Amino acid sequence: MRMSDQGGAPGEEHRIYSAEPERAEAEETAAESPVSEKERLEGEVAAFKDKYLRAFAEAENIRRRADREIADAKVYGIASFARDVLNVADDLARALATVDAETKANAEGALKGLIDGIELTERGLLKNLEKHGVRKVEPVGEKFDPNLHQAMFEVPDPSVAAGTVVQVVQSGYVIGDRVLRPALVGVARGGPKAPPAAPSEEAAGQGGAA
Repeated sequence: MRMSDQGGAPGEEHRIYSAEPERAEAEETAAESPVSEKERLEGEVAAFKDKYLRAFAEAENIRRRADREIADAKVYGIASFARDVLNVADDLARALATVDAETKANAEGALKGLIDGIELTERGLLKNLEKHGVRKVEPVGEKFDPNLHQAMFEVPDPSVAAGTVVQVVQSGYVIGDRVLRPALVGVARGGPKAPPAAPSEEAAGQGGAA
């Protein structure tokens, strides 16, 4: 029948009609898809870039920290050994201190050779300590610095500014920019007040004894 030919199965026309909005929506989605995909990819690239920069910064921090630790180990790794060597330096200094200036000036023969040998050994020891970053502190005449010196007693002396180191009981040493051993000193009192001392190289940036 014609009605059957024109209309087809019941509801067919409805299905054809309802498919039009779906097709339009699919076409619109397809048109927007490249833009949204681009935005998604750009977001992923930005996220990966951020992660890479963070990882690179962390790796750089680790490398710098390792470099500092290696440098510190080279400078301060011998601190314990150096302290033991200082006992030898003290013994040599005490041996030379027992010889007064007159005896040293008039010494001859074996005695002179002994004195010269001890002096040569002491100079060589101090030179080798300096080679490895260990330096002797010579504070006589300087203003007392608690970062480098340890006061053992006071010496009444009005002719010298109060707070000036006038005697060294035991020499001090620094390693790098740290105190290996403070100098044991006698400090003047009774004289005019000493001006403030300029910050010493050893005290600047010092993190305490090694």
